[in-house]
Amino acid sequence: MTLKRLSDIRVSQYWDKEHLVSQALGERDRQSVVWDYVAVHGPGKRWEQTPPEAAYSSVPVVRAIDGTRHAIEKQLKEGVK
Repeated sequence: MTLKRLSDIRVSQYWDKEHLVSQALGERDRQSVVWDYVAVHGPGKRWEQTPPEAAYSSVPVVRAIDGTRHAIEKQLKEGVK
C-alpha cells in the first residue's frame, strides 16, 4: 500500500527490505537506519562499490525540497557549459 501512495510516473520508490542501500549510506544499527533521504548527483556519477559523493543531500525529504530544487538546477546549468 505504501508504494501506491504516489502515482506520478516521474516518481520512483524502492523498498529496501534488507537495508542494503541504508547500510551503504552509513547504517550501523537500528538507530542509524537511513530513510527519507534525498541526494543529487552530478552527470555521469555512477554507484559502483559505494555510492558516489553527492553534490547535495538532506533528510527528511519534505524539508529538503528547496535545497534539492536548487541543487538540480545547478547541476543542469553546469551540464550545459
